[in-house]
Amino acid sequence: MSAVARSDINEIRKAWKEANLAPLWENARAHRPPPLPEAAYLWSWDKIRPLISAAIDVASPEVVERRVLQLVPPVAEHQDEQQTSRTLSANIQILLPGEKARPHRHTMNALRFVLEGSGATTIVDGKACRMEEGDLILTPSWTWHEHIHEGAEPIVWLDALDVPFQRYMGTGAFEPGPAADMPETIADAAFAVANVVPDTNYATKDYSPVFRYPYATMDCFLVQLDADAVTLPFRTTANSVCCVVEGSGESQVGGDTIRWNKRDIFTLPQGNRIVHKSSGGTARLFQVSDRDMYARLGLLKEEYGNISA
Repeated sequence: MSAVARSDINEIRKAWKEANLAPLWENARAHRPPPLPEAAYLWSWDKIRPLISAAIDVASPEVVERRVLQLVPPVAEHQDEQQTSRTLSANIQILLPGEKARPHRHTMNALRFVLEGSGATTIVDGKACRMEEGDLILTPSWTWHEHIHEGAEPIVWLDALDVPFQRYMGTGAFEPGPAADMPETIADAAFAVANVVPDTNYATKDYSPVFRYPYATMDCFLVQLDADAVTLPFRTTANSVCCVVEGSGESQVGGDTIRWNKRDIFTLPQGNRIVHKSSGGTARLFQVSDRDMYARLGLLKEEYGNISA
């Protein structure tokens, strides 16, 4: 290239920059192969439980919005954003007997899965949802919710929210209480019979009118591994956070092996080859996933069976 031509290119680049334009062919990020899947990470209950108790000494729901410890793996991007995966935030929340976590609402969808304790209640849009170990409580987007603990021992639960996704999409919003403009709610008993539902405006909502799912009826949200069972290899574009409800075992996630026990929590980052195996007896894993979001966007790809690592 001649000196004149090189000078011309430099002038053109300068003009592009001044006009806030950039040549795609010079972008180091463009047209690259996808990065390798992130590694899985495990929070051992034996290790984190004493540290959870320490939160009681330094934070009170009378002062802070929620007494919550975030689960943040050692991935630079996630640590910067204080998130558990690309689209999910998983946290541990603690409430003492007699305490209340004041009402608020937000656009982020959230769920509570009780890890330890009983006697608390989550009130969702005015509807009381009892919290016992293993129960699942849903707080869909923009529903008012608060927590009240009238039991005898501390209660600890797993929070999971789509905070990173909503932050990225620019849709995150928060409103503190007191609760106002409460919608109509109907007792869960009205939905107890299949194919028979009351005539209400819930048909126009995009979430279930039932917020509490007791552990005894929650099999469709659990992965059950029979004694010494091994699952088929599995890979997905979705991300998941798993909590061990019962038993022990191990999961091969990409090139890593995660060994888990009751109440341990671990991530299943997208793109990894995944195989679960129980150790000794029956094991159950509670799994929170962004799978539905990827499916609705037409981005879900899943493989089963003979999958290379």
